[in-house]
Amino acid sequence: MPLGNLIRLIPLTLAEVPSHPSISTYLNASKHKKHDSQSSSSFPQPQPTSSDPSSPNPNLDSNSQPLLIPFIREVLSEAVNFVDREIPETFTKKGIKGSAPASAKVEVSERMLGSEEISRIERPGRAKGVEGYGEAWFARKSTHANKAEDGTATWEEFDNGLRVLHSEHEREYTPDVFDSFKVLDWDAETDALGDELGDYGDVKMSIYEMCHKLPPPLLPRVFSVLIVTARTGPDGFIVVQIPINLKALPESFYSSGRNRTEGDSALKRKRPVRGIYTSIERGILRDSEIDWIMATASDAKGYLPMWAQKLGVPGAVVKDVGLFMKWTAENRASKRGKRASD
Repeated sequence: MPLGNLIRLIPLTLAEVPSHPSISTYLNASKHKKHDSQSSSSFPQPQPTSSDPSSPNPNLDSNSQPLLIPFIREVLSEAVNFVDREIPETFTKKGIKGSAPASAKVEVSERMLGSEEISRIERPGRAKGVEGYGEAWFARKSTHANKAEDGTATWEEFDNGLRVLHSEHEREYTPDVFDSFKVLDWDAETDALGDELGDYGDVKMSIYEMCHKLPPPLLPRVFSVLIVTARTGPDGFIVVQIPINLKALPESFYSSGRNRTEGDSALKRKRPVRGIYTSIERGILRDSEIDWIMATASDAKGYLPMWAQKLGVPGAVVKDVGLFMKWTAENRASKRGKRASD
């Protein structure tokens, strides 16, 4: 299976995701604006492809937006293929590291995708790529005992901590994340899917603005992401984050600039730099052990050069394993203390 065209660093446009009342209202209003196709964001914008009206795409609705079920299925299939095939077959292993207080060691690998390779990816229904654009992917894999003890976690703790309320939990266990603002979701639509997605269950899709603080004098970063989460059978889950350009969608907080006047702290009122980020996380229960695999590509933009980012990302993804284990242990102790006091 070739590399997919959705889980990329080129941000999705609002017209490239399934219909939502808030998005439809914004897009309809934007049609009357002369420069609607131009973004005020700092990343280069792709140019839309031309469509052939004589060959309508069965996966698009009447407004040429993707239908929900085919879109979600493609995102999840791309993600599973990337983790199960692309990482073991095409990534280069770079070493094994510890991440206290996690008991498991973390294997790190990487793959550099050049602009020539990315330009060969077929992009039906998506905008053309940006000339000279490449992706630096970093991945990690760790195998953990399925136990409720320090340094590891049970399958239920992994699933509830990483798949369920993924963005809120990421803010809780990652010190550098100071906000996870939920822009909108498709809960009503995904809750009504039933078994229409086959092996994928408990599917959720939403848009978040994830805010990271950086050391001074660097400004904070906001990463706007479309998040799709699902169970992949009884012994697996997957979490996918794809960058999306929110422009000035009123429901957004940072992209629209509302944070400048409505933020409840000095940090939240700062004007952030808009970065781009994509990631895949996969959890697999194998007998008494749990494989936790994660892959990411990003560009923090601003005055942070890419060479410096490439040096820092491997260490950051390894550190996240320990941060999650620490947060899980604290939650476990808190629940035990509460039960003891009841």
